[in-house]
Amino acid sequence: MTFDMQKWLSDQAITEVECLVSDISGIPRGKILPVNKFVSAQDTGGLRLPEYVFGQAVTGEYYDSDVLNEIGSDVVLIPDPNTCRLVPWYDEPTAQIIHDAVTQDGRLVPFAARAVLKRVLSLFEKAGLEPVIAPELEFFLVKQSNDANSPLITPTGRSGRAEKAKQAYGIDAVNEFDPLFEEIYDHCDVQDLDIDTLSHEAGAAQMEINFNHGNALELADQAFLFKRTVRQTAINHGLHATFMAKPMQEQPGSAMHIHISVMSKKTGKNIFANTDGSESDDFYHSIAGMQRYLSGAMALMAPYVNSYRRRTGTEDSPANLAWGMDNRTVGLRVPISGAESRRIENRIPGADANPYLAIAATLSSVWLGLQEKRRPTRPRKVSAEDLETLPRNLDAALDSLERVKALHPVLGEDFVKLFVEVKRAEAEAFLEVISPWEREYLLLNV
Repeated sequence: MTFDMQKWLSDQAITEVECLVSDISGIPRGKILPVNKFVSAQDTGGLRLPEYVFGQAVTGEYYDSDVLNEIGSDVVLIPDPNTCRLVPWYDEPTAQIIHDAVTQDGRLVPFAARAVLKRVLSLFEKAGLEPVIAPELEFFLVKQSNDANSPLITPTGRSGRAEKAKQAYGIDAVNEFDPLFEEIYDHCDVQDLDIDTLSHEAGAAQMEINFNHGNALELADQAFLFKRTVRQTAINHGLHATFMAKPMQEQPGSAMHIHISVMSKKTGKNIFANTDGSESDDFYHSIAGMQRYLSGAMALMAPYVNSYRRRTGTEDSPANLAWGMDNRTVGLRVPISGAESRRIENRIPGADANPYLAIAATLSSVWLGLQEKRRPTRPRKVSAEDLETLPRNLDAALDSLERVKALHPVLGEDFVKLFVEVKRAEAEAFLEVISPWEREYLLLNV
């Protein structure tokens, strides 16, 4: 049965609608309007948004582009009824709806982040395959501060004391912020965000929430909304939540691990396992594809200068594309599992990555691996902390993305060009900033 969006808006007594799209950075952009204006807009061709929004940098700047229309043409926003959700932190009944951006003739705008993932998924669809994913998102809680020049500080919890020692998987450490997490879970329930477990990570006030596995586009939508939910809820509790890859110097980084398997639509079976439960050829081809192409897609999984501060080579953030069974020091870990749940965990993406693009990068490499039918390296049975094979900074990652031509038609040629344009500009903007380290060690010494 087709979802009746207007009936849902009426049944929920919605007064306002937030029309959301994801930009390249994963920041929600769009428009907020009264529900009657939203309904009438659907009858008159949809809402409009300037095309250049999809080339906006994380700084808010717009840059010259060889991809975007130089006259600033509009695109049309088309709501996806499957994404209708309440916004639980408002007093007035408010809806949030994720939209797709289309051109005036109805084609998906190829450089919109959600469209990039849809493009990749269409390749699997045509082959009778369906990717199944499960993200894991890490984040830090920090004290609120309006001074961007000061280091972040760990907040105090119910005990009145801030964490100092590492509290990985500490139950009492999570309970320090019980009211916050209870509200996060409540907000997720209202929005049908299918989160599973909450655990304390290795950093001070660093948490991880796992999602249950499911449809790749639906999980990307959920991760997109979840990051917003955590940030908003933290603010309401007098804190900040950050998904920066490396927010504090003495603390570990934050990741977005992505578990991936692929189902056959014909059989309903996981193609990563044979009938006897052993690993299939498709499983090995997928790992080989990830080993061959994820380095080229690194910028989509680590999209900022700060992202590479997380790349320490430790088991918390592997800097390699080795693979192994239940080995957390490799970039591609295969958890111990039965045939139905046989999967590969991509441990490379940072929590700062746009969920649509990190998932698209992962699936693109799997797709190419299935097509090329290569074999992976031998599984790593010992620590891989000594291996560093991934790009070590944003410029190197963008160079790699431009060189790996096989990724371009899978992700979309225009998207790759625009993404590189925006990220090069962000990297240049960062070079204009003089850091405290430079003043401390260079001012009077060189």
